[in-house]
Amino acid sequence: MPTKRRRVALIDGCRTPFVKAGTVYMDMTAPDMARVATSELMQRMALDPEVIDTSIFGVVIPDIVAPNLGREVVLRAGLSRKTESWTVNKACASSNQAITSGADLIARGLADVVLAGGAEAMSQAPILWSRPISKALMKASKARSPLQALACFKKVRLGNLAPVPPAIAEAFTGLSMGQSCEKMARENGISREDQDQIALKSHQNAAAAIADGRMAQDVVPVYPPPRYNPCVEEDNNVRKDANIESLAKLRPVFNKKFGTLTAGNSSPLTDGASAVILMSEEKAKALGYKPLGFLKSYAYAALDPFDQLLQGPAYAIPQALERAKAKLSDIELVEMHEAFAAQVLSNIQALESASFAKEKLGKSKPVGTIDRDRLNVMGGSIAIGHPFGATGARLCMQLLREMQRRDLNLGLVSVCAAGAIGSALIWERE
Repeated sequence: MPTKRRRVALIDGCRTPFVKAGTVYMDMTAPDMARVATSELMQRMALDPEVIDTSIFGVVIPDIVAPNLGREVVLRAGLSRKTESWTVNKACASSNQAITSGADLIARGLADVVLAGGAEAMSQAPILWSRPISKALMKASKARSPLQALACFKKVRLGNLAPVPPAIAEAFTGLSMGQSCEKMARENGISREDQDQIALKSHQNAAAAIADGRMAQDVVPVYPPPRYNPCVEEDNNVRKDANIESLAKLRPVFNKKFGTLTAGNSSPLTDGASAVILMSEEKAKALGYKPLGFLKSYAYAALDPFDQLLQGPAYAIPQALERAKAKLSDIELVEMHEAFAAQVLSNIQALESASFAKEKLGKSKPVGTIDRDRLNVMGGSIAIGHPFGATGARLCMQLLREMQRRDLNLGLVSVCAAGAIGSALIWERE
């Protein structure tokens, strides 16, 4: 094992189109989508599967019959079956965690090449039975006769037959993500108009990136089963004709009377997968690959879920900057996950706030200002969509690809996540 931490490069990445849950990927599981992204990435790079040491993938709602997504990718995408593999769940920051976990292995000399990424199949979210039904089914499975099995259901009532629908809510607080973000918007004075402007910019930037071909560099066409037709070639949530008037007409979703969060300024439930290849700088040179960029630093933070649930990035970003020996003003491009426009605005506000810096971070000065013209320049999660396990890897490859096009050196990725977690990754090209 080397005594000095090695430099970690992101060589390349690709993803499936991100699509609204319940649409064209209805019959695809998370392993199905992750296989597509990984297989395409391996072919694009002409990478020998035998050189991959580890596969790490993130997923928030795992496939019940194939829960270890990292291992399923190895088996389904034609990698060596001897490749060590595992799965992480850090809510919306899951593929960020997959990337930084892989980077740590490489930095410590425990791996040379790591496949990392994530996937989410919201269309395949499991529907649960009520507890009385579940208990009766468990007992019935052990019955020795049909009559014994039937007797197990004698205490079941008609109301118990209703399935329990999936809910995107905090188990600890009982609030949905949207309800928590409504609370943030109210406490931070975030207006509906400002939220809609963020949403509009997200759609406009994504539409422009699709039109000029930039987005296509990251995206692999998908032929979804069972008919494998038509081919899905681009994200299907992007509103190419978005305008502020239409966004303003949408009604609040999470607080119908006083709320400001709508379907238009919130990210939609989404299916999709992303994959990237990480290497040590030495291995990349030996194999003849030119990296997109290098991981300079990263940080994760957590706070009280009853406070500002989605303000984790405002805590993680200063840590990552400090570890990179950089200031926010040094960052030339930013990819900030758009769970909700109000969450983006709340984090930007906190970073600019002297009182937040003093009271929450123990700093004498604000962290700094994010230039809106350098924020989510190819669109964000509101437009592109947000498959929980896959978004972090999308942000990293999208950031580095655009940094390369603009010949920039330092970029930032940040993600808020359920459980009041925040992540920040700083990437450099030189």
